[in-house]
Amino acid sequence: MRRNEFERVAMPHAQSLLRAALRIAPERDAAEDMVQETLLKAWNAFDQFERGSNCKAWLFQILINITRQYYRKNQSVPAALPLDGNGQGKVVKLCVTPPQFVAAEVLAALDKLSVDHRLVLMLAVVEGFTCKEIARMYSLPIGTVMSRLSRARTELRSILTQSEGKERLAARAG
Repeated sequence: MRRNEFERVAMPHAQSLLRAALRIAPERDAAEDMVQETLLKAWNAFDQFERGSNCKAWLFQILINITRQYYRKNQSVPAALPLDGNGQGKVVKLCVTPPQFVAAEVLAALDKLSVDHRLVLMLAVVEGFTCKEIARMYSLPIGTVMSRLSRARTELRSILTQSEGKERLAARAG
Protein backbone atom coordinates (compact mmCIF):
# COMPACT_ATOMS: atom_id res chain seq x y z
CA MET A 1 0.00 0.00 0.00
CA ARG A 2 2.70 2.49 1.06
CA ARG A 3 4.83 1.63 -2.01
CA ASN A 4 1.91 2.14 -4.38
CA GLU A 5 1.05 5.49 -2.82
CA PHE A 6 4.68 6.67 -2.98
CA GLU A 7 4.95 5.68 -6.64
CA ARG A 8 1.65 7.41 -7.42
CA VAL A 9 2.29 10.61 -5.44
CA ALA A 10 6.06 11.18 -5.42
CA MET A 11 7.61 9.46 -8.42
CA PRO A 12 5.92 11.62 -11.08
CA HIS A 13 8.08 14.51 -9.80
CA ALA A 14 11.42 12.74 -10.36
CA GLN A 15 12.00 14.46 -13.72
CA SER A 16 11.36 17.90 -12.21
CA LEU A 17 13.80 17.12 -9.41
CA LEU A 18 16.43 16.01 -11.91
CA ARG A 19 15.90 19.10 -14.06
CA ALA A 20 16.54 21.34 -11.04
CA ALA A 21 19.49 19.26 -9.80
CA LEU A 22 21.14 19.41 -13.23
CA ARG A 23 21.09 23.21 -13.08
CA ILE A 24 22.89 23.36 -9.74
CA ALA A 25 25.16 20.29 -9.60
CA PRO A 26 28.75 20.32 -10.88
CA GLU A 27 28.16 17.23 -13.01
CA ARG A 28 25.35 14.93 -14.09
CA ASP A 29 26.38 12.12 -11.74
CA ALA A 30 26.17 14.48 -8.75
CA ALA A 31 22.73 15.69 -9.87
CA GLU A 32 21.47 12.13 -10.23
CA ASP A 33 22.89 11.27 -6.81
CA MET A 34 21.08 14.27 -5.29
CA VAL A 35 17.78 13.16 -6.81
CA GLN A 36 18.31 9.56 -5.74
CA GLU A 37 19.09 10.69 -2.20
CA THR A 38 16.03 12.95 -2.26
CA LEU A 39 13.76 10.08 -3.25
CA LEU A 40 15.36 7.74 -0.72
CA LYS A 41 14.88 10.27 2.11
CA ALA A 42 11.32 10.88 0.93
CA TRP A 43 10.61 7.13 0.91
CA ASN A 44 12.05 6.72 4.41
CA ALA A 45 10.03 9.68 5.71
CA PHE A 46 6.89 9.05 3.68
CA ASP A 47 4.87 8.31 6.80
CA GLN A 48 5.57 11.96 7.81
CA PHE A 49 4.22 13.30 4.50
CA GLU A 50 0.87 14.97 5.06
CA ARG A 51 -1.57 13.30 2.65
CA GLY A 52 -3.33 15.85 0.45
CA SER A 53 -0.54 18.43 0.71
CA ASN A 54 1.82 19.42 -2.11
CA CYS A 55 4.15 16.43 -2.57
CA LYS A 56 6.23 18.25 -5.19
CA ALA A 57 6.98 21.07 -2.73
CA TRP A 58 7.83 18.52 -0.04
CA LEU A 59 10.26 16.74 -2.39
CA PHE A 60 11.90 20.01 -3.45
CA GLN A 61 12.38 20.95 0.19
CA ILE A 62 14.28 17.70 0.67
CA LEU A 63 16.32 18.38 -2.50
CA ILE A 64 17.21 21.88 -1.27
CA ASN A 65 18.44 20.46 2.04
CA ILE A 66 20.51 17.83 0.23
CA THR A 67 21.94 20.51 -2.06
CA ARG A 68 22.95 22.62 0.93
CA GLN A 69 24.63 19.60 2.55
CA TYR A 70 26.43 18.77 -0.69
CA TYR A 71 27.92 22.25 -1.09
CA ARG A 72 28.74 22.54 2.59
CA LYS A 73 30.57 19.23 2.39
CA ASN A 74 32.36 20.02 -0.88
CA GLN A 75 32.62 23.79 -0.33
CA SER A 76 32.60 24.40 -4.04
CA VAL A 77 30.77 26.60 -6.46
CA PRO A 78 28.54 24.57 -8.78
CA ALA A 79 29.22 24.38 -12.46
CA ALA A 80 26.23 24.92 -14.68
CA LEU A 81 24.82 22.23 -16.91
CA PRO A 82 22.10 22.30 -19.57
CA LEU A 83 18.63 21.25 -18.43
CA ASP A 84 19.01 17.74 -19.80
CA GLY A 85 22.79 17.44 -19.57
CA ASN A 86 23.52 17.60 -23.30
CA GLY A 87 22.41 21.07 -24.36
CA GLN A 88 19.08 19.94 -25.79
CA GLY A 89 16.99 20.86 -22.73
CA LYS A 90 13.49 22.21 -22.72
CA VAL A 91 13.55 25.99 -22.49
CA VAL A 92 10.86 27.80 -20.61
CA LYS A 93 9.99 31.22 -21.96
CA LEU A 94 10.51 33.79 -19.22
CA CYS A 95 8.40 36.91 -19.40
CA VAL A 96 11.53 39.05 -18.88
CA THR A 97 13.36 37.45 -21.79
CA PRO A 98 12.93 39.18 -25.14
CA PRO A 99 11.82 36.71 -27.82
CA GLN A 100 15.00 37.19 -29.89
CA PHE A 101 17.11 35.16 -27.45
CA VAL A 102 17.77 31.56 -28.34
CA ALA A 103 17.77 28.73 -25.83
CA ALA A 104 21.55 28.61 -25.53
CA GLU A 105 21.71 32.30 -24.62
CA VAL A 106 19.07 31.96 -21.92
CA LEU A 107 20.74 28.86 -20.48
CA ALA A 108 24.16 30.54 -20.50
CA ALA A 109 22.73 33.60 -18.75
CA LEU A 110 20.91 31.41 -16.22
CA ASP A 111 24.19 29.62 -15.49
CA LYS A 112 25.78 32.95 -14.50
CA LEU A 113 23.31 33.46 -11.64
CA SER A 114 24.23 32.43 -8.11
CA VAL A 115 22.94 29.02 -7.03
CA ASP A 116 20.30 30.59 -4.74
CA HIS A 117 19.04 32.95 -7.45
CA ARG A 118 19.09 30.23 -10.11
CA LEU A 119 17.20 27.76 -7.93
CA VAL A 120 14.59 30.27 -6.75
CA LEU A 121 14.01 31.38 -10.36
CA MET A 122 13.68 27.79 -11.54
CA LEU A 123 11.34 26.84 -8.72
CA ALA A 124 9.10 29.81 -9.48
CA VAL A 125 9.21 29.96 -13.28
CA VAL A 126 9.94 26.42 -14.42
CA GLU A 127 8.35 24.40 -11.62
CA GLY A 128 5.51 26.84 -10.90
CA PHE A 129 5.88 27.11 -7.11
CA THR A 130 4.53 30.18 -5.35
CA CYS A 131 6.81 32.41 -3.26
CA LYS A 132 5.04 31.11 -0.18
CA GLU A 133 5.83 27.49 -1.12
CA ILE A 134 9.45 28.35 -1.90
CA ALA A 135 9.76 30.18 1.42
CA ARG A 136 8.58 27.03 3.21
CA MET A 137 11.08 24.89 1.26
CA TYR A 138 13.99 27.17 2.15
CA SER A 139 12.72 27.96 5.66
CA LEU A 140 13.02 31.66 4.82
CA PRO A 141 10.69 34.63 5.18
CA ILE A 142 8.54 35.13 2.09
CA GLY A 143 10.04 38.61 1.66
CA THR A 144 13.51 37.12 1.28
CA VAL A 145 12.26 34.74 -1.41
CA MET A 146 10.48 37.56 -3.24
CA SER A 147 13.66 39.64 -3.06
CA ARG A 148 15.81 36.80 -4.42
CA LEU A 149 13.33 36.16 -7.21
CA SER A 150 13.27 39.82 -8.15
CA ARG A 151 17.07 40.05 -8.08
CA ALA A 152 17.37 36.88 -10.14
CA ARG A 153 15.03 38.22 -12.81
CA THR A 154 16.81 41.58 -12.86
CA GLU A 155 20.23 39.95 -13.06
CA LEU A 156 19.09 37.56 -15.80
CA ARG A 157 17.64 40.46 -17.78
CA SER A 158 20.89 42.39 -17.36
CA ILE A 159 23.06 39.47 -18.48
CA LEU A 160 20.88 38.87 -21.53
CA THR A 161 20.79 42.52 -22.60
CA GLN A 162 24.57 42.85 -22.10
CA SER A 163 25.20 39.81 -24.29
CA GLU A 164 22.79 41.17 -26.89
CA GLY A 165 24.68 44.48 -26.94
CA LYS A 166 28.02 42.70 -27.35
CA GLU A 167 26.65 40.69 -30.30
CA ARG A 168 25.41 43.86 -32.01
CA LEU A 169 28.82 45.50 -31.59
CA ALA A 170 30.56 42.41 -32.94
CA ALA A 171 28.17 42.30 -35.92
CA ARG A 172 28.89 45.96 -36.73
CA ALA A 173 32.65 45.47 -36.43
CA GLY A 174 32.61 42.30 -38.58
